[in-house]
Amino acid sequence: MALFYRETGDIEAPLIVFLHGGGVSGWMWDKQIEYFRDYHCLVPDLPGHGSSSSTSFSIRNSAEQIIDLIQAKAHGTQVIVIGFSLGAQIAIQILSMNADLVDYAIINSALVRPIPFANKMISPSIKLTYGLTKNRSFSKLQAKQLYIDQEMFETYYKETCQMDRHVLIQVLEENMAFQIPEDFARSNAKILVTVGATEKKMMKKSVLDIVNKNSNGQGMIIPGVGHGVSLAQPELFNSIVEAWIHDRELPNMGLLK
Repeated sequence: MALFYRETGDIEAPLIVFLHGGGVSGWMWDKQIEYFRDYHCLVPDLPGHGSSSSTSFSIRNSAEQIIDLIQAKAHGTQVIVIGFSLGAQIAIQILSMNADLVDYAIINSALVRPIPFANKMISPSIKLTYGLTKNRSFSKLQAKQLYIDQEMFETYYKETCQMDRHVLIQVLEENMAFQIPEDFARSNAKILVTVGATEKKMMKKSVLDIVNKNSNGQGMIIPGVGHGVSLAQPELFNSIVEAWIHDRELPNMGLLK
């Protein structure tokens, strides 16, 4: 099935592609779309998420579809890719598959250290807990972890209830097994890698892994926030993105490399 996407802004302006995290969809970027309205923005729903219904998911296939979309829409303009969590892993895959496609990338909270034995645990765990995804109280706890506010919750809950169990298993397996591809080192994009200061140690170590794999990379630890800075502090996140894509000085908040 064709990938669903929203397209906004000035089609002659630089192209920004926003890649959402697992279990949500393109609506998580609404505050960014509003802020960057003078740009040409593309906001796809990844396979199996939101309006891109699918019975299968993989990071590589998703990257291939996003690459096709960028090539169809960029028209020679500057290309910026911004990804969160699962979307950040897909952004890394895109940079690895096409070294010259993207000019600037912001990789937010990407796990690149595979979790041992996760694949053996995910399927039986989801089979036992899948029914909880339709429980509003459980969903509210999950939403809180991702900084999803009350305004966005109903959409989040509706999509959570609709998500296919097999796709959910594939998403989690892909997420927890992801490693940085060898060709990532060849990417010519200017890459900013961010992580929340209260995220797990594995996420912070992943930042170092990513910036050490590409000489164009720089890492940033954002204080006072966990997994989901674009939702938790959209104004701050937007200012970081704007500074990065205009080669301006970044806010002083734990820069790496």
